[in-house]
Amino acid sequence: MITAGPTREYIDPVRFISNPSTGKMGYALASSVCARGHQAILVSGPTCLEAPRRAKTIPVISADDMHRAVFENLQGVDAVIMAAAVSDFKPASHARLKIKKDRASLHLALKRNPDILHVLGKMKHSYYLVGFAAETDHVMLHAQQKLLKKNLDMIVANRVDREDTGFGSDFNEAVLLFKEGKNKRIAKTSKTRLADVVVREILSHIDRGQPSHFC
Repeated sequence: MITAGPTREYIDPVRFISNPSTGKMGYALASSVCARGHQAILVSGPTCLEAPRRAKTIPVISADDMHRAVFENLQGVDAVIMAAAVSDFKPASHARLKIKKDRASLHLALKRNPDILHVLGKMKHSYYLVGFAAETDHVMLHAQQKLLKKNLDMIVANRVDREDTGFGSDFNEAVLLFKEGKNKRIAKTSKTRLADVVVREILSHIDRGQPSHFC
């Protein structure tokens, strides 16, 4: 199962909290999985991308939508790749009508969204679990902490504050960290190429004797 893209957390019918994710990395992962003849479930936030034809694509909007879609489709999955940039917070309340700008200021209360990756790590059984660490500083430290805290098998760590890699770019530069303690550094390359590397690493860890279902 592959999650991709951003989530949108609506403040009112026309405004929302989100992030610059375009979904390119997640869609590249889904394409790589399908190209190898495996079944892919792509749970995607709002993007302008065309999904691989062989993938089962489930469009979602909010973090709650993504949470529901992931756990409704988890049965029988061999690997879960959480490449989506899920909003950590959402408005504590949602205005039914558009908020007018006739006030001097607006105070927006936020509350935590469900931590999908954390729950997947806590309940992990037979699936191989991969997370992403999109960081702006101390990339390796934050990624290592996330790997352990969320009980991941692998994490893809990358900087997202550079114009030539990360959000919106066709390129990425990353370090793969594994629960066994090894690291693999990937120099700047296309997201398509990075997706192939990640998928090959996953396939080397799961049972090759069974049909593979990526969610």
